[in-house]
Amino acid sequence: MPYSDHDRIRESATAEPLILVGGAVLAFIAGFVNTVSLGYFHIPVSHMTGAVTRLSIDSASLNFREFLNIAYILFGFLAGASLSGAIIGVKNTRPSREYVLILVLESLALVVSFVLFGRAANTGLFFAALACGLQNAMASTYLGLIIRTTHMTGIVTDLGILIGHALRHRTVRLWKISFLLLVLAGFFTGGILAFLAFRAFGYGAILVPAAMCALAALGFYRGRVRKR
Repeated sequence: MPYSDHDRIRESATAEPLILVGGAVLAFIAGFVNTVSLGYFHIPVSHMTGAVTRLSIDSASLNFREFLNIAYILFGFLAGASLSGAIIGVKNTRPSREYVLILVLESLALVVSFVLFGRAANTGLFFAALACGLQNAMASTYLGLIIRTTHMTGIVTDLGILIGHALRHRTVRLWKISFLLLVLAGFFTGGILAFLAFRAFGYGAILVPAAMCALAALGFYRGRVRKR
């Protein structure tokens, strides 16, 4: 049987602790951003199921103000994912400058969101959602698997599937369970710390994940891309 892309991805995910840690860090950032957004604006920006549901409710109730806010989120996330897909393309786990660029753009989007909210401009929602869309598409493309770091529905579903396979005495790869648990824990922890940061600094807490994205971009470039 020829050596497939799936085999290469599986071996890389098994051999690269950076993938496990990176997934957890990205989920932490998404959980942080989402909690700050919920605290400030009572609207999640990291997953679209709730956004589309709110959009339908606001349409039916003719709540045009909230409709516009949700539209900012939906189209911001879509724009971010589209931009990430255009920049990264079909690359898998090879270190490249494209991933550094996505992290830098995510950091800038969060800073712009902070500035706009400081001016009471609801367009800040667009850039907060754009940051999440950039990250979500980057992670799924980077890993070559259906892995999302900005919402946990898929993560919990996949965990349940693996548990079910184990109960049926099927072989379950430990790295898959470890990865999913780390992502879930990262998102959860990000939410906890974001709540505490928001109570202390308000929407200024969004600068924490912005700084983390910038540091991650620098670390990835110095540690992986430049060496390569």
